[in-house]
Amino acid sequence: MDGQIPVTLDEEGAALSRGADRDSLFLQASLLLPGRPDPVIVRVRNLSAGGMLAESPVSVTEGAAIAVELGNVGRVSGRVVWAGEGKFGIAFDQQVNPQAVRRQVVQKSDLPPHLRRSGLERVPIYRRR
Repeated sequence: MDGQIPVTLDEEGAALSRGADRDSLFLQASLLLPGRPDPVIVRVRNLSAGGMLAESPVSVTEGAAIAVELGNVGRVSGRVVWAGEGKFGIAFDQQVNPQAVRRQVVQKSDLPPHLRRSGLERVPIYRRR
């Protein structure tokens, strides 16, 4: 952390989340911002159990309370810990499982014929990545 000591809780939280294992990826998520009736689609550039880096042309305010809809996990609340030049960092209020977010749910019809079995269409199948 280049020798600087965090001086606020926001900086301390951001410093802790930067040390967490992060998955670099390219996903989309729906961001719910205060004062906006409709969700905003953002690109998720990296994701850890404690937060994420998002990219969007919509400006966000540092410290704003937000919620984000993540695939296979659902709505996760958090706050913006930093913002700048179309990107911003979000610290989640509760940890998420990044691997669950990355899983793709496939339907029976998405499977090759040799993998189709009766009954699979009723239960989601998770494809490992």
